[in-house]
Amino acid sequence: MSGESQRSCVPGMIMRGGSSRGPFFRAEDLPTDRSDRDRVLADIMGSPHPLQVDGVGGGHPLTSKAGIVSASEETGIDLDFTFAQLHPDSASVRTTANCGNMLSAVVPFAIETGMLAAHSDWTSAVVRSVNTGLLSRITVHTPESVLGGARYVAYDGDVGIDGVPGTGSGIDIRFVDTAGSVAATLIPTGRMIDEIALESGQTVEATLIDNGQPLVLLRASDLARTGYETVAELEQDDELKTVLEEIRLKAGELMGLGDVTEDSYPKMTLVAAPAGEAAISTRSFIPLRVHESIGVLAALTVATAVRLSGTIAADVAAPEESTPEGGRLRTLTIEHPSGGIDITLEVDPDGEVTSAGITRTARLLMSGEFHLRNLADVRTEEERKAQP
Repeated sequence: MSGESQRSCVPGMIMRGGSSRGPFFRAEDLPTDRSDRDRVLADIMGSPHPLQVDGVGGGHPLTSKAGIVSASEETGIDLDFTFAQLHPDSASVRTTANCGNMLSAVVPFAIETGMLAAHSDWTSAVVRSVNTGLLSRITVHTPESVLGGARYVAYDGDVGIDGVPGTGSGIDIRFVDTAGSVAATLIPTGRMIDEIALESGQTVEATLIDNGQPLVLLRASDLARTGYETVAELEQDDELKTVLEEIRLKAGELMGLGDVTEDSYPKMTLVAAPAGEAAISTRSFIPLRVHESIGVLAALTVATAVRLSGTIAADVAAPEESTPEGGRLRTLTIEHPSGGIDITLEVDPDGEVTSAGITRTARLLMSGEFHLRNLADVRTEEERKAQP
């Protein structure tokens, strides 16, 4: 759109990335002015409205996301990805956090739009998440077409991920240097456990950690919960949500994130001993709605906390199985309400996590044009509040 404040339609695609879904756009097709860009995204999503009935949003934070992709001008980086979090009940657009699930659709989108050329059976690209500077190498399956020899993104495959029906082609994501993605460091307070005093007089222990996603880890038992509740049970637990929001706001200040009232981080995660053959059980809030599973980067951060002695996660996790002497790879399964997610960690000789990887799937759902209303009628949340 190159600076135009108004246009009847915007080209794009709707893609599922991992267990999330949303529209993807080339950066050049959106307004260069951030305010105008955010109005366009809110219009396309149908926010604010609880069902987002006048847009393509799904009435849930997991389906109120958008991706913006461009070729990177930085040496050694192929693509720049801006993740935008929207909400059904707000016209706000946040681009301060990362999303590992939507990240899995970035390279397929770039190939589909001709932004990136598929060069072999497996095409890799280095992607920078503009939100925080997070770097990842993403590899997708791009076989030759039997008809003309041209390579294409293969979405079909035998890889299943919990929280998504069916199977698809595995997309390998390798993260590097994820510590302190939004907060200043991996452990921003310098303490493995912080004590947070509540207005009720209760004090709750928490691990405040950021290894790709700022998280507040809490023992479910400390809040009189089992950690195995269903999503429906937790969604109806208003008392718990109130307490978690109080903890989140105080944890945000402790983590150096400031006032996080309007932010989607830190994520709140209840942990418990695993119910099955996994490392740990989780129940994640994003931050007010209950996650049907757990975010990729949240799972990565939980897995890291499991390996850090003295954290809440290490305290409740199952003992780690023995590995061959000198082995540097550890695969931890993080349980969530829809099943589990496997996180592969690479550790140095001292056991410190140096990199992490995960396998996701993605799928192109729709390509075409998003038709807009007159943008004069699409107001930001601040403008709505200021309206008499």
